[in-house]
Amino acid sequence: MKNKLSPMMQQYIDLKEQYDDCILFFRLGDFYEMFFEDAKLASRELGITLTGRDCGQADRAPMCGVPHHSSENYINKLIKKGYKVAICEQVEDPKQAKGIVKREVVRIVTPGTNLNMQSLDETKNNYLMSICNNKDNYGIALVDITTGDFLVTEVKEKRKLIDEIGKFVPTEIICNKDIIESTDFIRELKDRFHSYISQEEDWYFDYNRCVKNIKDQFLVGAIDGLGIKEFNQGVCAVGALLEYLYKTQKSNISHITTLTPYLTDSYMMVDLSSKRNLELVETLREKERRGSLLWVLDRTKTAMGSRLLRKWIEQPLLSKSDIEDRLDGVEELKNKPIVSEELKEFLNPIYDLERLMSKISLKTANCRDLIAFKNSLEMLPFIKKLLSELNCKYITRMKDNFDDLRDVFDLINKGIIDDPPISIKDGGIIKTGYHQQVDKLRKAGTRGKQWIAELEAKEKELTGIKNLKIKFNKVFGYYIDVTKSNLNLVPDRYVRKQTLTNSERYITPELKEMENTIMGAEEKVVALEYELFVELRNKVAKEVDRIKDTAYKVAILDVISSLADVADKYNYIRPVLSNDGDIDIKDGRHPVVEKMMNNEMFICNDTYLNKEDSRFSIITGPNMAGKSTYMRQVALIVLMAQIGSFVPASKAHIGIVDRIFTRVGASDDLASGQSTFMVEMTEVANILRNATSNSLLILDEIGRGTSTFDGLSIAWSVVEYIVNKKKIGAKTLFATHYHELTELEGKVDGVQNYCISVKEKGDDIIFLRKIIKGSTDNSYGVQVAKLAGVPNDVIDRAKILLSELSNADITKKTEIVCKDAIEEIATINEDDTEIITEEKAKEADEPVQLGLFDVMNNNDVIDELKSLNIVEMTPLDALNKLYELHKRALD
Repeated sequence: MKNKLSPMMQQYIDLKEQYDDCILFFRLGDFYEMFFEDAKLASRELGITLTGRDCGQADRAPMCGVPHHSSENYINKLIKKGYKVAICEQVEDPKQAKGIVKREVVRIVTPGTNLNMQSLDETKNNYLMSICNNKDNYGIALVDITTGDFLVTEVKEKRKLIDEIGKFVPTEIICNKDIIESTDFIRELKDRFHSYISQEEDWYFDYNRCVKNIKDQFLVGAIDGLGIKEFNQGVCAVGALLEYLYKTQKSNISHITTLTPYLTDSYMMVDLSSKRNLELVETLREKERRGSLLWVLDRTKTAMGSRLLRKWIEQPLLSKSDIEDRLDGVEELKNKPIVSEELKEFLNPIYDLERLMSKISLKTANCRDLIAFKNSLEMLPFIKKLLSELNCKYITRMKDNFDDLRDVFDLINKGIIDDPPISIKDGGIIKTGYHQQVDKLRKAGTRGKQWIAELEAKEKELTGIKNLKIKFNKVFGYYIDVTKSNLNLVPDRYVRKQTLTNSERYITPELKEMENTIMGAEEKVVALEYELFVELRNKVAKEVDRIKDTAYKVAILDVISSLADVADKYNYIRPVLSNDGDIDIKDGRHPVVEKMMNNEMFICNDTYLNKEDSRFSIITGPNMAGKSTYMRQVALIVLMAQIGSFVPASKAHIGIVDRIFTRVGASDDLASGQSTFMVEMTEVANILRNATSNSLLILDEIGRGTSTFDGLSIAWSVVEYIVNKKKIGAKTLFATHYHELTELEGKVDGVQNYCISVKEKGDDIIFLRKIIKGSTDNSYGVQVAKLAGVPNDVIDRAKILLSELSNADITKKTEIVCKDAIEEIATINEDDTEIITEEKAKEADEPVQLGLFDVMNNNDVIDELKSLNIVEMTPLDALNKLYELHKRALD
């Protein structure tokens, strides 16, 4: 079939075979065309007309196309749908080509390598991730090609890998064969993160090749100095990622100059479930920014600042001194509102320096990009001067090394006109006075128009043809146009070029010479302007390290300014940081709920947790009363303090925590076939395995996904495990409807009871949303149902059933625990003192509770048993009483 194809279509097929995993955008004139299966797919996905083209075969080739000047919009649509696009350009001048014009793929656009700033969310990074797996060790590398950020780490567990993916949410993941073959894992990643995932060849991950890639990219003789020598799998992930960038970009990625290794325990650990439950950067259900902590704190003025704030929120600090540095900066700007307002004014006009710099380095920036870059740099001297009015060390350190990039600004300002066209190949982009030859050629072009006008006037006078015109078109160039009625006046020196219906076209030697001078000047000046622009852009690209450093400092100032603004607007206070493990919050408020309430009064609450007698708070109270809000606000206040933010409280002493875990609410994970209870237990298992004595745990309704007795047993066991210092001993807020657990206060070291206060008015209740010391044994479920609007008939019937079931439940549960034992003990033969052993229990006809007595000669115990009112005893009371009697009898 191939030998029947036309030369152009053969060229297309050859290129398509090299990029068979991509949709090939094949440049033909002013269009990118797609053929065969690509055309059918693109027509369907983009909603464009499918046509056909002769290709040398019997059947026409399916074809569709898009204009090259608007191709980015179509490419972005395909990228968002998870496709890769290979862009094929003409790489030689058609005028110089011998035969078919040479074409090559100049760039591959993928979800993780998209450079179109208009299609990306400027408030977050667009990460491409590489994962290399060897048994249970995972190397992870991440790059944002639009900013140059490059990170690497290693983790040893699949769950921690998922947490890292959840932290960065890459749009694209490349991985080795071992990862791809884990189909369930890949499905989970796609379902949860909607990332485009592909397997690359094994040689991408070859260690020696990867080391060479790293050395070449970061210009080092050995990888030791990069701090990644111990990351064997991390090295492979980094090298593979570089290989992928070389393959897709087809150009120098010189803006990627630094590689940042990190350890997952270098920052506070906030696992994926906790990040989601706390709604740090998006809401739990709608996945929207509004309603998240980021939404409250983000009053940044630049895209760089917004992205950095997101990073701070997702990676809180553990170092007290580093946190204090940030707090110093926030406090100074908060206390100097005039300086803060001026800073915001200078930050506001600054474009995304990081992403503009990447476009410049990757040679995709046009003149308007450089002007936006220049206008941003114009603000830097003013910011530097303003920093001299601030005295805290955190800002002073930046001020002393703040590069205002004045030389880069001057270079662009002198070279590029202030309002350039989009195209960089049509001229009209270089300022007058920047280059002598450009000025000379422009004068020739300008004077050429005058020459033509003078020649036209001269020929009219010489020939006597009053309506003679000198015109121009791209085919014939300049020519003299004479109407048919004046042909008898045409002199012999005119050379006929073309005959039309109403006129004749001529040239003269003088006109041809003039044309060559004018046309040559125009072509030369356009070509020269393009060369000068590329040269200027390359000069700016060489300053990438300086520019990235300044951009990062601008981003920090923007974040500090934003946090200061929020602190002032919402009356936040500076937290006191310590390593003593105590958390003491006075009048704490939930930052998001408070903002959503607008002018309504938010009910403040205190919190006290330590590592000793108050490390575990059991919180009871009805649904909708505010338990979850209260617990979340404590976690958010601690997290805010550790990112360097002021916090919503009147006073806050924060003992730095290493991890925050939350188990709040539950929902079926139907995609993976997991029930509510399975999801709940999976998250609980993760917490129990990874929490430490320095962690903060937020647990809500543990055990509610199963039967009452199973749930109570699990919840009770979880409490005992966490509160035990030898096991975990973490600071914990534990909300529950299992009121039996409140009996643990005073019996288990470290447990304290708290409840949500409720005001009862007859059958109605009012939520006071205040946390107070003590416990409650009423969940007010029927009253809550009434508040929710359940019909009165249902409410009335529920009250009757509740009364009947409550009485029956108390009797049944108590009898199950006590009945047989009390009856046997009450009929004791005083001469018999035999204890039931395990062997005898197995031989018994009826189930017997081991450790109870078959006989007992203690009359006081017998009398006390006879006097017990088992109907009024709770199951926990009965168990405790039996335990007491058991001990007394043994004594």
